[in-house]
Amino acid sequence: MSTKLDLNSDLGEGESAARTRALMRWITSANVACGGHAGGVRSMENCVRLAKEFQVRLGAHPGPWSRENHGRIHVSMTPAELELLLLQQVGALERVARRHGVPLHHLKLHGWLYHATEHSDALARSYVQSAVRWWPGVKIFALSGGRVARIAAQLGVPVWEEIFADRGYRHDGALIDRSEPQALITQPRLAAERVRTFLATGQIHATSGQALPLRAQTICIHADTPGAAAMAQAVRKLLDD
Repeated sequence: MSTKLDLNSDLGEGESAARTRALMRWITSANVACGGHAGGVRSMENCVRLAKEFQVRLGAHPGPWSRENHGRIHVSMTPAELELLLLQQVGALERVARRHGVPLHHLKLHGWLYHATEHSDALARSYVQSAVRWWPGVKIFALSGGRVARIAAQLGVPVWEEIFADRGYRHDGALIDRSEPQALITQPRLAAERVRTFLATGQIHATSGQALPLRAQTICIHADTPGAAAMAQAVRKLLDD
């Protein structure tokens, strides 16, 4: 693979201001929490300003209305409720961004929503169709090889498929649950080596050792992964080189 990849991170989720700034130095896209699982007006404004300062692409990172568990456990949601959630959260960030003259580049769901849309055709279609209706031209960041990416491609919605530098993969291409061993990669050297292998082969290795052929235009490093800034620096250096 020769095309330079985008590097994204989920921000405004309660991390320190110093960590937000440190990550903004190295990433090329920011997924900003917009009031559901985390975030508020002040954190959104801070992220928008930093994205503008560092010339980072701005994305909305909507999640379930469940701050007590950071949006990572199952909630009940219909397709219509998902569209309303998107209007409320993405609309809030879009309004803040407009005030600072920063365009909205992409959408990326958080936590349970990210995985629920991969397992439900109805939710996935509601998500993609909402993007078409309310934010035409805005990209979707979605799991590589997943349902959302396929539906977006079918409907002509621009999609960047995503791989994770800091998460363990199952043999079927799904991410290992955060409660299980080997869910997180926290060493910058290992994260960079994973990306190096992907650039050379188009493959990510599952924890079982199985090689997973994947497509990607963007790589994620989570802000709450220990050592996230150092990891982002290592991966960005590799991508730039």
